[in-house]
Amino acid sequence: MPTYEYECTICGHHFEEFQSITAPAIEDCPECGKKVRRLIGSGAGIIFRGSGFYQTDYRSKEYKEEAEADSAKPSSSSSDSGKKQQPSADSNQP
Repeated sequence: MPTYEYECTICGHHFEEFQSITAPAIEDCPECGKKVRRLIGSGAGIIFRGSGFYQTDYRSKEYKEEAEADSAKPSSSSSDSGKKQQPSADSNQP
């Protein structure tokens, strides 16, 4: 059951109420008896359990084997290829 936040439109009393989703919204302030409005809450935290998400938990065995094989292959390009080496600033060569 969610916790709803309410605020009185007259006296400004702020309170929370733990109630069912199907329960009707509270209309009267417990302090002054005037009209209240339900506030938009921040919601609840989400807890993820398990080893991952859909992509890792529910993929087929073949997909997982192919992905593992692809990640085991060495890459053919190196991070230094295509870059020119420039002489360092300390060397005084012409």
